[in-house]
Amino acid sequence: MATLIKSKLSNVATSVSNKSQAKVSGVFARLGFQTATNEEALGFAQCDDLDYEYRQGLQMDILKGDEESGQAGDVGLGDSHYQRDGAGAAAGPADGAGVGLPLSTSKDTEPCTKLAAQDKPKITAWEAGWNVTNAIQGMFVLGLPYAILHGGYLGLFLIIFAAVVCCYTGKILIACLYEENEDGVLVRVRDSYVDVANACCAPRFPRLGGRVVNVAQIIELIMTCVLYVVVSGNLMYNSFPNLPISQKSWSILATAMLLPCAFLKNLKAVSKFSLLCTLAHFVINILVIAYCLSRARDWAWDKVKFYIDVKKFPISIGIIVFSYTSQIFLPSLEGNMKSPKEFHSVMNWTHIAACILKGLFALVAFLTWADATKEVITDNLPSTIRAVVNIFLVSKALLSYPLPFFAAVEVLEKSFFQEGRIAMFTNCYGSDGKIKSWGLALRCVLVVLTLLMAMYIPHFALLMGLTGSLTGAGLCFLLPSLFHLKLQWRQLQWHHVFFDVSIFVIGSICSVSGFIHSLEGLIEVYDTNTSD
Repeated sequence: MATLIKSKLSNVATSVSNKSQAKVSGVFARLGFQTATNEEALGFAQCDDLDYEYRQGLQMDILKGDEESGQAGDVGLGDSHYQRDGAGAAAGPADGAGVGLPLSTSKDTEPCTKLAAQDKPKITAWEAGWNVTNAIQGMFVLGLPYAILHGGYLGLFLIIFAAVVCCYTGKILIACLYEENEDGVLVRVRDSYVDVANACCAPRFPRLGGRVVNVAQIIELIMTCVLYVVVSGNLMYNSFPNLPISQKSWSILATAMLLPCAFLKNLKAVSKFSLLCTLAHFVINILVIAYCLSRARDWAWDKVKFYIDVKKFPISIGIIVFSYTSQIFLPSLEGNMKSPKEFHSVMNWTHIAACILKGLFALVAFLTWADATKEVITDNLPSTIRAVVNIFLVSKALLSYPLPFFAAVEVLEKSFFQEGRIAMFTNCYGSDGKIKSWGLALRCVLVVLTLLMAMYIPHFALLMGLTGSLTGAGLCFLLPSLFHLKLQWRQLQWHHVFFDVSIFVIGSICSVSGFIHSLEGLIEVYDTNTSD
């Protein structure tokens, strides 16, 4: 009798255990962590999915009834598989009448921010190309002949090399935004440079990488804005030297014209400025190259040499690198494209065009003035031509300013005002998606801040070399290659690993040497001004 009772109890326990194991296996199989190993688990997973579909079907019927009656109800969960893939909607209605889904503790972005991102107008591949061209064909080409002065043929090689490397690192940075799902399809699981950095530092330091990238981005973007103000004041002062207006006063006038940038709402508006900026850039190139060709008989080919100025060439490296920095804009541009699959072709033709134009511009300008080449090449032009070219350059600088300014504003707003429970300040946007008055005032303060920095750091080439060495090399070379190795290691082939490691090593050397020599150059200039 005891043996029979014991046997029945054992059978019951075994049955319960098998059912529990089947349920656990089925749940894990449905979530994709492991496959079920027996028929019971597969059957449970199938029944569970059918139950999901039944419940979601009821929910969808309820939602359809609410829509037909015109009542604003709660947002439904939608299709279960869509939600489980992580792409479902997580926000309420735009007018704020409805109640959105509760935010997960792992999500730091507020519902209105996500909805605003969905409502932003998309840009075409051409518009994305204008923005990339604006970033890499900016005012910084004016310092490239100065880089040839100290680097010779090696400087020309670096212009080509930097274009190839920056194009490659831009592509691998975007690749880090994607991961393959269970069906082998690439899905965008990250939205920004910061998200990529946080993913690399997780789980031990889940926010350290994002903070480092945020600081580097803010420095890079604000210093870019400062450079546009510096070059605007410098160009206007040299164009009209007889007027009783100082370089700082010209910078103030330029900043006053830039205050409307505080009202920018989206990349669609910025793209229009980028298009006009690109057109102005081509006019400038044609004017300068035409003048240089008119003096082709006097070109000093013997001045272009293979040796380099060991002390000043690292500054040239920073200038060349800084002239190609666009990585901080790329995640936002690619995410706002109507057809993201065209991103690689956009990167290819923009960098090929930039490489050809920059190399031609730098070589022709240096051959014309040789050792007399100045930091800003337009200062070498005769006064009559200089005034015309400088007016176009100032227009280009003012049209280039909105792109880095808008990007800097987005980084600052997301970091300090829109990060949900970890934000340092209250949200700068209202429930209707419009920026509040004090948020608009802070944008104006940021414009004025770029003016103040431009007035106290007026040396264009040295400042560009310092910024390029400090943040440009890190954001363009070091971090993309490091993140690519970390996040895509299993999919990488040996030549990808070789490229990433080589770029990281070379970028580290160039960054350190360029930063040291640029800093020494600035200190030397300030010491000279102080003694005078």
